Amino acid sequence: MRIAAFGFRSIPPATGAAGADKFAIELFPRLVKRGHSVVGYNRRYPNVFVDVKEYKGVKIKTIKTTSKKGFDTLWHSFRCTFDIIFHNTADIVHIQNGGNSIWALPLRLFGKKVFISQDGVDWKRDKWPWYAKLYLRFSAFVTAHLPNEVIFDNVIAKKLFEDKFKKQFKFIPFGSEVEMAEGPTNILEKNNLQKGEYYLFIGRFIPDKGLHYLIPAFINANTSKKLVLIGGSPNPSPYEQKLQDLANNQVLFPGYIYGDEVNALIKNAYCYIQPSDVEGLSPIVLTVMGLNVPLIVSDIEENEYAVLDTARKFKKGNIASLTEQINYSETHYPEMLALAEKAQHRALSVFNWEKVADEHVEVFANS
Repeated sequence: MRIAAFGFRSIPPATGAAGADKFAIELFPRLVKRGHSVVGYNRRYPNVFVDVKEYKGVKIKTIKTTSKKGFDTLWHSFRCTFDIIFHNTADIVHIQNGGNSIWALPLRLFGKKVFISQDGVDWKRDKWPWYAKLYLRFSAFVTAHLPNEVIFDNVIAKKLFEDKFKKQFKFIPFGSEVEMAEGPTNILEKNNLQKGEYYLFIGRFIPDKGLHYLIPAFINANTSKKLVLIGGSPNPSPYEQKLQDLANNQVLFPGYIYGDEVNALIKNAYCYIQPSDVEGLSPIVLTVMGLNVPLIVSDIEENEYAVLDTARKFKKGNIASLTEQINYSETHYPEMLALAEKAQHRALSVFNWEKVADEHVEVFANS
C-alpha cells in the first residue's frame, strides 16, 4: 500500500512534540517493515523543524506552517492535502486528530481512502477558546461521516462518538513497548538527578495536563525528592510562567527531552505522575507501565481504562487527594512496586505495537 500521513508535528520528535509524534514514530516504521510505502509530512515552524528526508524507511516531506496557535495544524494539513492530491504521493491517507477531518472531503473526491485517528474528545480541552471548541464540535460531525474509517485509541471516546452519531467505529489502542538503547546514559548526571530520587511528568505544559494541581500537591507532600517536569508549551504561554511561579527549588524544568534519554528518565524515576483533566489513551502512561515504574494517575475514565487496578489514583483536579497519593507512595513503596509489576504485565499483554501495526494494515486494506 502507498500511505501518506499527517497531523503530527515531526518524525523524529522536536520541540513541542506530544502523543501524536510518539504514535507516528512507533507505527509508521512498522508499516514500512511490512512492505508498505509511507510518506510522513513533518511541520516546519519558523524556529523549529527536523531536517531529515527519511526515518527508518519512512519518507519525510517537510512543509512550512505558521507558529500561530490553533492555526498551525490547519494550515499545515491544508498544504499536505493538496501536496498528496497534486503529486499523488499516496492512495491511502492517515490523518491524526479529528480537527483535520475537513480535509477528508477533497482527498476522497480525488479518490483517496482516508482514515482518521481520534484520540479523545477535543472540544473538552481547556486550552481551546470558545470558537475553537465550536469548530471542534463541527469537525467531530465531519469526522464521523466523511472518512472511510475512524480509529479510536480509547473505548470511552469511541462510545461517546457511537452514542452521539449512531455509528460503529474501530478501536485500536496504542502500544507500550520501548526499545531501550544499550549502554549508559548521562541524562541523570546532566540534570543532577539520582535513581529513585525524583517524581516525573512528561508532556505539554497546557491546562489539560493538570500541572497546576501537581506542583502544589507535590510541594505540600512529605517528601525530600524532586519533581521533574519534562516538556513545555508548544507555543509561548502565560500558563508556563504560572507553573514556574508555583514551583520551588524541588521542582525542575529541564525542557524537552526525547528518545532514549527520556526513557532512561522514566526507568530511573521513583514514581511517574499523570495529573490530566483530559486525555486519550495516554502513550506515556502505557510506556511507564511497560517499563515497570510506579504510577499515580487522575481518575478520569481514560486513565482508569489504561491502568485498571495497577496504579494509585487521585480525584481529578483535587490537590489534597493528589498530595495524599504522593504521601502514600513515600510510605508504601513495596506496594507501589507490586502494582508496577502488575501494570507491566497488563501493558505488554494488552497494548502491543506489533499488534497495533497489524490491525492498522487490516483496517487500511479492508475498509
